[in-house]
Amino acid sequence: MERQRIRPSTKAQGYHKQLLHAMGLYLPRRGLPLQSTDRRVRWTDRLIVMAAVLMAWQPADKLIDAFEAAREVVVSMYATRRRPGRHLRGFIAIVGTSSERLLATVMPALRRAVRSLAGTTWRQGRWVLMAVDGSRIDCPRTVANEQAFGCAGRKKTGPQQMLTTVFHLTTGLIWDFRRGTGKASERRHLHEMIPTLPLRTLLLADAGFTGYDLLGSVLAAGHHFIVRVGGNVTLLKELGYYVRENNDTVYLWPSAKQRQTPLVLRCVQLTVEGKRMCLLTSILSSAVLSDRQILQLYRRRWVVEVAFRCLKQTMGRRKMLSRCPRHAEVELDWAVVGLALLGLMATGAMPVRQQGRYSIASALRAVRRAMRRQTSRPPKGGLLGQLRHAVIDRYRRTGPKQARDWPHKKNDPPPGPPRIRIAKRSEVTKAQQLRKAKLCA
Repeated sequence: MERQRIRPSTKAQGYHKQLLHAMGLYLPRRGLPLQSTDRRVRWTDRLIVMAAVLMAWQPADKLIDAFEAAREVVVSMYATRRRPGRHLRGFIAIVGTSSERLLATVMPALRRAVRSLAGTTWRQGRWVLMAVDGSRIDCPRTVANEQAFGCAGRKKTGPQQMLTTVFHLTTGLIWDFRRGTGKASERRHLHEMIPTLPLRTLLLADAGFTGYDLLGSVLAAGHHFIVRVGGNVTLLKELGYYVRENNDTVYLWPSAKQRQTPLVLRCVQLTVEGKRMCLLTSILSSAVLSDRQILQLYRRRWVVEVAFRCLKQTMGRRKMLSRCPRHAEVELDWAVVGLALLGLMATGAMPVRQQGRYSIASALRAVRRAMRRQTSRPPKGGLLGQLRHAVIDRYRRTGPKQARDWPHKKNDPPPGPPRIRIAKRSEVTKAQQLRKAKLCA
């Protein structure tokens, strides 16, 4: 005989119900059923997603503690529903088998929410500004994790996962992501995400995202890019393939790709704080996008670094908790979904004029307060009111922004200038033949 359910008082439901409402605004209504016709199923799709996100928001340093706290909140949110399973092992097992299917439902809904919340800031001029970057996430040093992920970082590092993320630059919200082993290719991750980019995207990337195949795929999809280049890239000048060559016209045409058409690009060489920086863009006309505008746009990529810091430091996900490779992969997936959903909740609660200035730390503090306060009445304005005020401080910095020289601080030298040379006569001949063939086609 099934136990009689004891419904908590309306007062006890206040915070958790508001949290349920705030999360439900951006999670898909269809495709995540709350009930199942099979009585043996306790963890339905919606309960799995809610618990996985709540676990990502928990400050616990043990997976079992995060699970128990998240399950308690889920039970309070759905007080009239059948109780989900109590054991972490069962929950982890079902998440491991259904995570990819659930992500395929959740991520498109989050992208639609980004598009809706961006409003008039969705485009800057004629382009949708997107930024991409990658970062490594540590995992527990178990034999299984070392064999699955490898150690791709510095000396004396443990197993790591590579996370590559695309952000909508104006709002700072996550658009899409891919993860892989510690030695996974950021370029391959971005190549997989090209189909999800909105029309007429202007993609901003650092020196790790160069390459003929990748940049050619971005152009073939109808997008443009601004990417920093270093000494590992060779550019050609005076190839004669493009009719209107200028002093800043260059070609990306590796010798292994000279059966294909060269990429006609524009090289912008700048001096920033005494250091030389070279940026490549597919926007050839300086009247459409000036050198100064290119530098200003590239500097806005800093929002990516801030987002990774929020994931690692603010949310405490610098290192995964799972000792099993598959579980560590799932844990990272839902940690990124949790960060994306938290940004949407904060952005959606605040006025339009403050969008893009949300504070993940303040929003996370409000959400964690709502998760642990089961018997207290929400203050005036409730959770949405707290999220509305989760904005970054407007104080004026008086001290230096440069961090201290910590023992393990990364001090990688910036990429050097690319190698630019005059095209050989044989290369000019090949380019002319390809140009004629293209005109005749």
